[in-house]
Amino acid sequence: MNFEDFEKDGNKTMAITTEMIKQLRDATGAGILDCRKALEQSNGDYEKAVDYLREKGLAQAAKRSDRTASEGVIEVYSHGNGRVAVVVEVNCESDFVAREASFRAFAHELALQIAASSPRWVKEEDIPEAELKREADIAAARAREEGKPEAVIPRIVEGYLSKFKDETVLMRQKYIRDESKTIQDLYNELAVSLKENIVVRRFVRWELGEASS
Repeated sequence: MNFEDFEKDGNKTMAITTEMIKQLRDATGAGILDCRKALEQSNGDYEKAVDYLREKGLAQAAKRSDRTASEGVIEVYSHGNGRVAVVVEVNCESDFVAREASFRAFAHELALQIAASSPRWVKEEDIPEAELKREADIAAARAREEGKPEAVIPRIVEGYLSKFKDETVLMRQKYIRDESKTIQDLYNELAVSLKENIVVRRFVRWELGEASS
């Protein structure tokens, strides 16, 4: 791994603080990743970030997130003549939306994404703290082995963890059909168009011959 790349990533994101994200989230109800993206797009300008979220319809979508989503679909997908199987549950508020072609297409696209990209968690908050600490310790140890100055190691670790999440968290992964979008972007578009609380509840991926976890 090239830790200089992680260091650069860390430098890019340092201007956007956790407090800025929290303030924007509290004000708009938008998700953490959406708030970070809005602040990055607006170079940290709070008012422009709020406008960005409103233009994208993300603040409104987030306000629906406390509504009960108990309908939906369980999508089952088999790939490679049965060598890989995926089951993913996606929920919505109404049976009407559960039958919508766009909703079912989204569930199918998630199954394809999971089969191809092997995420481990649905969202960032699902990652166990112990797992993040282990990855951070590995990144710090490798950076020290490469002789990186102690002062820059926290930024390197931050960049490393960001890439780790991009690879292992479904909502942060690049969409396999269009890498200019993430799965979160795909989700946002659907939530805004359907005007319901959409929840990617859970998934499981099996591959022939793999050991049980």
